[in-house]
Amino acid sequence: MKKIFFVLIATFAFVGNSFAYQVLSTKEFGKSDAKNQNVVVKCTTDTGKISSETCSLRRYAKCTDPEKQKCNSWQPWYDLKTPGKNYADWKSAASACCKAKGLR
Repeated sequence: MKKIFFVLIATFAFVGNSFAYQVLSTKEFGKSDAKNQNVVVKCTTDTGKISSETCSLRRYAKCTDPEKQKCNSWQPWYDLKTPGKNYADWKSAASACCKAKGLR
């Protein structure tokens, strides 16, 4: 009985916390003030199947003095199709992008 209970709890925890997208690629380009990171994800449907819809996410290097190329942190993440919104991490950007498309 304890094993069945544990399996049910583990299943609900996994389903509740599962990511609803598939990472296609992650890349970092450039140097110093031209440095950026890109992540492309595929969204999933409500039934958990992989959709053909993708989300492209990006962030740029944050430079305190671009002339001296002093870049020590990153700008927030954003979706390339809706650049007005910023996100603390790429996972929240991916979730918001997929949700806007009616997917997970």
